Amino acid sequence: MASGFFAIFDDIAALMDDVAVATKVATHKTAGILGDDLAVNAEKATGFLSSREIPVLWAITKGSLRNKLIIVPIALLLNAFFPAAIKFVLILGGLYLAYEGVEKIIEYFFHRPKKSHEIVEQIQQDERTAETAKIKSAVATDFILSIEIVIIALGSVLEETLTTQIMTVAVVAVLATIGVYGIVALIVRMDDAGYRLIKYSKDKGLLASLGVLLVKSLPVIIRMLGVIGTIALLLVSGGIFVHNIEYFHHVFPKIQGTFKELAFGLIAGLGVVLISAAVRKVVAVVKK
Repeated sequence: MASGFFAIFDDIAALMDDVAVATKVATHKTAGILGDDLAVNAEKATGFLSSREIPVLWAITKGSLRNKLIIVPIALLLNAFFPAAIKFVLILGGLYLAYEGVEKIIEYFFHRPKKSHEIVEQIQQDERTAETAKIKSAVATDFILSIEIVIIALGSVLEETLTTQIMTVAVVAVLATIGVYGIVALIVRMDDAGYRLIKYSKDKGLLASLGVLLVKSLPVIIRMLGVIGTIALLLVSGGIFVHNIEYFHHVFPKIQGTFKELAFGLIAGLGVVLISAAVRKVVAVVKK
């Protein structure tokens, strides 16, 4: 009886060792997409009142966890019974990410800046809608990035047992959420930490200087994250096309991979934007 009991513990320990090794490999392979996830979501989680930053970030984090609770079992089932569907889902997700990236570029270059009186007139509306809209957008983008993370993690453990696959993918999904949004929380609270340091040091000494640096750095970091997040969307989408569509994988072999992925992301995103605009015009005409 005792020997059987300890044998169970040995089996559990061996399984945990396998999961730990597999998780390390999977995390290494998903490091790039996790960096993109961080840049995209840090940009989306900023721009709110200080008192709303953490509630908004918590809402996005809960949405991210819900996303992974949906994606992980579906990915495992598809991999077992219909593996071809995974590639199709990835490509659809890539089109969405490319669309978001190109739309951001178009908005930056071609949107007419609002005049001061227009901003004042829209303040009340923005307060009611901006937070909800940005949360929904962040959770939707996280859904696509989460699919990529889960699929890459699953692809790294295909040779392992089903139990190891399930546990490894689940651990990577949880670590991705905690790691990404934990770092995002630190970023969005930089200015508050800076103000506290300034107040604590009474505007004197090294702590005060550090506080001023944190406060002044946050707007710069947010702008940088906006640019990095947009590029990340295009790179991730382009990477999905290059690695999952055979023709794109072999076309232009002399072009460095990153530039090829960025180019395909831009082209695909522009195509989706144009199609979307055309569909909206047709719908508007039909409604009239």
